[in-house]
Amino acid sequence: MKNPEPDGTPVLITEAAPSYDDQQAARRRKYAIMMSMRIPCLVLAGVFYQVWWLALAFVVLSVPLPWMAVLIANDRPPRKAEHANKYRPDRRAIEPRQHPVING
Repeated sequence: MKNPEPDGTPVLITEAAPSYDDQQAARRRKYAIMMSMRIPCLVLAGVFYQVWWLALAFVVLSVPLPWMAVLIANDRPPRKAEHANKYRPDRRAIEPRQHPVING
């Protein structure tokens, strides 16, 4: 958690990535939705068997659904690029004027 506000309420971290469990649950949900769309496509192809082009369109639509569902379910969001904290000297901290040199 970041530094609290002056009134004591904590600051919400919105840049935090979802947990791996949340990511997997979302991917599982997408997979289930896509796979459940295949059954209605096949049923509609059976219902419209007399209109051959419509039945064929439903069958053709249902063929790539499992492949797409697996690709989407296995796809994880890319990792965020983390920048390493490196020491960078502050050039403004050094006084820019010339200092007199005392020769002894």
